[in-house]
Amino acid sequence: MKPQIVPGGGRIEHLGATITEEGVNFAVYSESASALWVSIFDEMDQETDRFEFDVHQDNIHAVLVAGVGAGTRYGLRADGEYNPDQGYFFDPCKLLVDPYAKRLDRVFVRSPRLRLDRSEAVDTAPLVPKAIVVGERNETVMPRKKAPGLFYEMNVRGFTMRHPGVQGPLRGTIAALTTQRVIDHFKFLGVDTIQLMPTAAWIDEGHLPALGLTNAWGYNPVAYSAIDPRLAPRGPQELRYMTDLYRKNGISVILDVVYNHTGEGDAQGPMLSLMGLDAKTYYRFVEVDGKQFLVNDTGTGNTLRCDHPATQRLVIDSLRYWVEEMGVSGFRFDLATVLGRDPGFNPNAEMLNKIKSDPVLSKCILVAEPWDPGPGGYGLGQFGKEFKEHNDTYRDEIREFWQGGPGKIGALAGKVAGSAEIFNFAGRKPSHSVNLLAVHDGFTLRDLVTYAEKHNDANGENNRDGHNHNASWNCGVEGETDDPAVNAARKRDVRALLATLFLSRGVPLVQQGDEMYRTQQGNNNAYAQDNEITWVDWEEADGDLVNYVAALNRFRRSHEALTHDHFLTGQERNGVRDVVWLHPDNREMSEGDWSDPAASVLGMHLRHKADEVLVWFNRRVEPVVAHLPEGEWTVGIQSDNTARVQITNGTATLSPRSVIVLVRPEGERKR
Repeated sequence: MKPQIVPGGGRIEHLGATITEEGVNFAVYSESASALWVSIFDEMDQETDRFEFDVHQDNIHAVLVAGVGAGTRYGLRADGEYNPDQGYFFDPCKLLVDPYAKRLDRVFVRSPRLRLDRSEAVDTAPLVPKAIVVGERNETVMPRKKAPGLFYEMNVRGFTMRHPGVQGPLRGTIAALTTQRVIDHFKFLGVDTIQLMPTAAWIDEGHLPALGLTNAWGYNPVAYSAIDPRLAPRGPQELRYMTDLYRKNGISVILDVVYNHTGEGDAQGPMLSLMGLDAKTYYRFVEVDGKQFLVNDTGTGNTLRCDHPATQRLVIDSLRYWVEEMGVSGFRFDLATVLGRDPGFNPNAEMLNKIKSDPVLSKCILVAEPWDPGPGGYGLGQFGKEFKEHNDTYRDEIREFWQGGPGKIGALAGKVAGSAEIFNFAGRKPSHSVNLLAVHDGFTLRDLVTYAEKHNDANGENNRDGHNHNASWNCGVEGETDDPAVNAARKRDVRALLATLFLSRGVPLVQQGDEMYRTQQGNNNAYAQDNEITWVDWEEADGDLVNYVAALNRFRRSHEALTHDHFLTGQERNGVRDVVWLHPDNREMSEGDWSDPAASVLGMHLRHKADEVLVWFNRRVEPVVAHLPEGEWTVGIQSDNTARVQITNGTATLSPRSVIVLVRPEGERKR
């Protein structure tokens, strides 16, 4: 049957392309378009039909096309006012991707023709991916209900491109993550929550092609509900198969999502989807001297208008699709304060409240990156009990303590105790803090102790990009070295950092490859390095460090004194104090000790029910003799694997630059 319109048959209930008994219903939201069309393409990428939307209600435009079904390739076109100075960019020559597309036939590629003025009248259809109508919906699943115990942040391509256990064609894809050796690695570490860096189809930033670089991270999306074809060349079912498999193995999968901007960039960027459909509905603008300018609170050229009902619906529908049909268990929201901008950040904004109250999404793992680059965009601690939050103060204070910053002993205690000054209100707990030492945007752990300065020359921006304040150190030599003493010191410091992470209140996060001692050659902003800089080198993995991270996680989970989800107060309850902070001279820390700028050793004596744990942090470069509370103690775990802890006459010798954990023997514990 030749494709044809069913006059007046379009329905507005569901946006996007929906298969019906009569054909495919197409529906799209636009307040300002004067006309919209759906263009149908054959397998040779030739436009075979173009049908105008003939149903218009409540700013939703719909058309029912008979004679098409699953597998149909299509795009949208919109006409209306063309006046960029007023925020109108309508141009029917620009083929647009459906904001509700579930699958694309190719990746996005930049071209100057995608941003040509309407007067050029250049059809961009050959340059734009086509949406593919998907068939039957997957069986609906609900998110895996389990509180995270260890987050593992991972880039699909970077994690799998060099994995020796993954067959060549699968490398760099979601299917690679279903390889048994990959799953075994996560299970050995004890990871229960995988956080996939963006999977939604993205486009390179405008300056990258000329530099011969490509976006490696995916934080520049165009189609919010379509997996980038590089990650799932055989379609979205690859993700559903992966999430089902991981659920069977006791692992939740959450997605890093970017509902703060799109890859269309500023007014001179490529015309790909929302900008051409209705820019003023989907993006925030500000008027200056009678002209409309895109708000740039994200640093990317545009900012999603999350206070508009149509944009809110787009976000909610996309999130529910990933959960119900793709089987993910939650989300990490990039630049999450944009979700609450109206225009300043409002933690009770309608967009955030809709996510929190949604019957599906409210059951998900929700994690906020609680800041954006815009004015007043720092919102750590303000997202409510429904959200966990990435805690950058944890990262900074722990790094600065081990770096040697003066007066950091109190900050160390506050962070390992749960960051109460940030989270202890409105029913929140330490588990609302996602504790991190390193994530994708910054140094790896190895580079943190190898480079005092960033080395981002490979990014082509003359080392101007990336953070300048990293609280990093190089143990005496900048960059890689063959000096065995320097290399031993670096591994010692990484092990101490990791021990601090796993012994802290809150949920620990490990960045991919940090457990293997991975380097990015000093690049702390490797977003454009889809190459050996960001690809995990499995052949050179430090197996001892992998074993150590697994041991830390097992130890943490076996001690309620470490994992009980309450803020440490030091107050007595039923004759027991949850924590006593100790000076190595066998006394409780005093006001003078806390204010001593040179203080570098701290004991943390924890008790919860029958469990008793004593943690010593020593950042000095020499051994320290610490006096112990009365009774017997044995070594539970230690960061320094080159020296044996000596416990004699009620003292323990703390190795230089190390963390040592002592526990009561079983018999002592029961008394």
